[in-house]
Amino acid sequence: MSAPKSWICDGVPKNGQHYPNCSGPHPPQENYTPDCMICGLPREAMTGKKSPQGSKTVLSGGRGSNLPGLVAIALVVLLLGASAWYLFGRTRDPEVVESTSETVAVSPGAADPLAKVSQTAVNAELISQGEKILFNPGINFNQKAAGATAFSQDNWTEAIVQYQQAAQTDPNDPEAKIYFNNSKAKQAGNPLTIAVVVPISASENSAKEVLRGVALQQERYNNSPQLPGRLLEVVIVNESEPGKAPSLAEDLIQSPNVLGVMGHGVDAASREAIARYERAQLAVLSPISTSIFSTVPGQSILQTISIAQKANELFANYLEGVGKTLATYAAQNVSPPSVVVFYNSDSPYSQQLKDAFKAALVQTQGQVVKEVDITQGGFNPTTEVSDAAQLGANVGVLALSKNKVETAVAIAQANANAGTPLTLLGGDELYNPNILKDGDAAINGLVLAVPWRWQEGDAFASQATNIWQGRVSWRTATAYDTTQALANAITQQPTRAETSQLLQNGIAIAGTATDFSLFDRIPLVQAVPGTSAGYRYQFEPI
Repeated sequence: MSAPKSWICDGVPKNGQHYPNCSGPHPPQENYTPDCMICGLPREAMTGKKSPQGSKTVLSGGRGSNLPGLVAIALVVLLLGASAWYLFGRTRDPEVVESTSETVAVSPGAADPLAKVSQTAVNAELISQGEKILFNPGINFNQKAAGATAFSQDNWTEAIVQYQQAAQTDPNDPEAKIYFNNSKAKQAGNPLTIAVVVPISASENSAKEVLRGVALQQERYNNSPQLPGRLLEVVIVNESEPGKAPSLAEDLIQSPNVLGVMGHGVDAASREAIARYERAQLAVLSPISTSIFSTVPGQSILQTISIAQKANELFANYLEGVGKTLATYAAQNVSPPSVVVFYNSDSPYSQQLKDAFKAALVQTQGQVVKEVDITQGGFNPTTEVSDAAQLGANVGVLALSKNKVETAVAIAQANANAGTPLTLLGGDELYNPNILKDGDAAINGLVLAVPWRWQEGDAFASQATNIWQGRVSWRTATAYDTTQALANAITQQPTRAETSQLLQNGIAIAGTATDFSLFDRIPLVQAVPGTSAGYRYQFEPI
C-alpha cells in the first residue's frame, strides 16, 4: 500500500460548510492525518466540493433516544481497549477500597487554576500533573526529575525547558510530552483540565500506549487553543491496585479544576467509582459508561450513558463481536473447526469471551470438544494440548485475560512441540509485547481480534509512528479519539455539569483515528516473522 498523501490546510473551509469547533485561519499546515493537526478541519474541507453531510455540530439524543440514522457499533471498551487497559485488565471483582468522605459536586468557580490535584489528594503519590514522575526511570529521567522539581515550585518556564528536553531525549515517552504541555498550560494561566486513569503499576506498557494517544490529542489541541488563553492539561492517575478506583475518584471529584475523566474498568470497584462521578456530575468516559455511534464516513457520535442503565451491555456486545469474528475465521480456515478453549474462571472477561465464542461457533459447522480452566490445580499445558488432540481438536482458542500471558506462551510452546499443532486464536488481552518476546517462534501464526490495527498507509498510524519513533497500538488510536471527544465537550461547555450534560446528549467527533464500524467484525492481526516490534515476531493485519 502506498504512503498517505499529504494535504495543506489554512483553516478556511473551501467546501461551503461551517465547522464551529475549528479554530479558524492559520498559516498553511501540511497534514497526513484525516483532519488538520492545528485547527481540526477535516481534509474534505479543503476540497472545495460541497458536501450534503451538514455541519460538524453537536447532535442531541438524550439517554433514551435512538439517535436517528445511527448504528450502535462500539463502546469505549474500544476507546481504551476492550478489557486491555487495567480498565480492561481486571480479572476479578476486587475488594473495594471505600472512601470515608461524601461525594459532593464541587464548584469550579472557587478553584485556583494553578492548583495541583495531588496537593489535596488522599492518594497524592499516585497523581501527577508534572510535579512527580510516575513511570520507572528511563534515559531521560534526570531531565524529567528536574522538570518535576521546577513544576512543583510553579516555575513553569524551567519546567517547560526540562520537559521539552526530556521529550526530545526519549521521543517514545508520553509522560514527558504530557508534562511539557501541562507546563505550558499552567504558564498560560487557566488550563482546561482532564484526568486519565491508567494502570502504570500493573501494566506500564499499556499505560504508555494509552497516554501516547492522549498526548497526541493534547498537543494538537494546544497548538491551536479554541478558548483564548486556555490550554488542555492532563492529570495522570496511576490506578496502582485493584479496588483503588473509588478512592481515586474521590480525589478527582474533590479537585474542582478537573472537568472530565477517562478511565476505569468493568469491575465492582470501577462501577462504584463511576457511580460517584455521576453523582458529582463529573463526566467520565469508561468502558461501561460510554457508547459510540457511526453516522457518516469520517464522523461519529460519542455519548455517555448511565451506568445504572447499561452496566455490562456494551462490554458484552464487544465480546460478542470478538467471538463472532474468531468463530468465523476458524470456520473459514479450518474445516470443520474442532476447538479446545482455554480460559481462566477468575476473570469475567475470559469467561464472557469463552461463552461468546461458543455461541458464535454454533452458527458454523464447528464444535467445542473441550474447555480447559487454567486456574484449576494441576494444569499442565503439554498434557492439555495432547488430550485435546486426541479428542480431534484442530483449533485452540486462548480466551485468557491479560495477566495470563505467561500461561498463553506456555500453551503456545506446548502446541509448537505437538505432532499436529493447533491453529491458535485469541482476544485483545493477548496483544502484548511480552507474548512476542517470550513466545518467539512458538506464537508464529497466532491470530488475535483487536479493536484497531496498524497498517501501512493509514494516515493516523503513519503520523503517530513518526512522532513516537515506532509503531503505535490500537490503545493509542482509541485514546486519541476519546481525548478529542472530551476536549471538544469541555471547550463548548467548560463546567462540570454542562460538560456532563453535553456528553449525555451526544457529541460529534470527526476525522477519528479509529474505524468505528466494528460491530459485526473485529479486525484481526497475526503474529509473523518481523522485527518492527523489537522482537523476532510482530503482529500484522490479516
